[in-house]
Amino acid sequence: MGLDATPAGRRTTKLAIVGAGSVGATLAYAALMRGAARSVALYDIDKAKVEAEALDIGHGIQFMPMADVVGSDDMAVCAGADVVVVTAGAKQRPGQSRLELAEATIGLVRKILPGLVDVAPDAVYLMVTNPVDIVTYAALKISGLPPNQLFGSGTVLDSSRLRYLLAQHTGVAVQNIHAYIAGEHGDSEIPLWSSAAIGSVPLMDWPGVPGPDGVMVGRLDAADRERIADEVVQSAYRIIAGKGATNYAVALAGSRIIEAILGDERRILPVSSLLEGYRGISDVCLSVPSIVGRHGVGARLEVSMSDQELAGLHRSADALRAVARQFGL
Repeated sequence: MGLDATPAGRRTTKLAIVGAGSVGATLAYAALMRGAARSVALYDIDKAKVEAEALDIGHGIQFMPMADVVGSDDMAVCAGADVVVVTAGAKQRPGQSRLELAEATIGLVRKILPGLVDVAPDAVYLMVTNPVDIVTYAALKISGLPPNQLFGSGTVLDSSRLRYLLAQHTGVAVQNIHAYIAGEHGDSEIPLWSSAAIGSVPLMDWPGVPGPDGVMVGRLDAADRERIADEVVQSAYRIIAGKGATNYAVALAGSRIIEAILGDERRILPVSSLLEGYRGISDVCLSVPSIVGRHGVGARLEVSMSDQELAGLHRSADALRAVARQFGL
């Protein structure tokens, strides 16, 4: 499936990244640093920019797992890719919602996606461009690819933000916190508190841990959960207001998804994919915990949800479906 061969006949993995802006270039860097792919191709219409980004990264290959990196304004550079990540899109301005980005970005996807599918028909396509849920739904319609082969990065980053904030509050390592954000990657997203856990302790029962004086600290009450959920939603806007774009965490999240695909890890990640009959939701791309492996996105897990969480997920679906209809999708 789109695997290149080295001179010695060894088969390697190829990652193509569309868009050499702050997210695309950082994603290439993160994927190479993590050893996610043996070959990375950057594609962008700005020839000078994409070649410079590839050259800058390439100069550091000595200090990474061995790999090749190339940049070009010719889409043929993506040929034979195992994974194609689309980061190109309109830039989000301070104060602008993700959904307000939709029209320009969908127009760009209409322009570039058919050519990408021509040169890399067997690749798994990962959409990162915002608003990712609407863009993913549009890309499925435009490309004609099956729903397992094309999906969005969804709330993988949002879930990482949630876990980070919970770790800060509770004083427990972020790796031991298991919690997901579901729904839209945006303002209507839903934290799934009822299925979250710290270690093996249900988050809703978390008693805190003893502090230096023996007093329990890091409890989570309803006000704490509401504050943390709001901070997850607002954090992207804060970062954009301060530095113009988010790039580091989203690149690491994207690299983790790429690794799950290329390594056929069957890892559970809250990616955005086309839902059909999921908890009464159909014909919309939303994030729910899903199994991700070599063939893309597989089973969507019907995790336990409270009535309030399920109602929120349905509201998120309704909001995104309404936006999709505005664009004739």
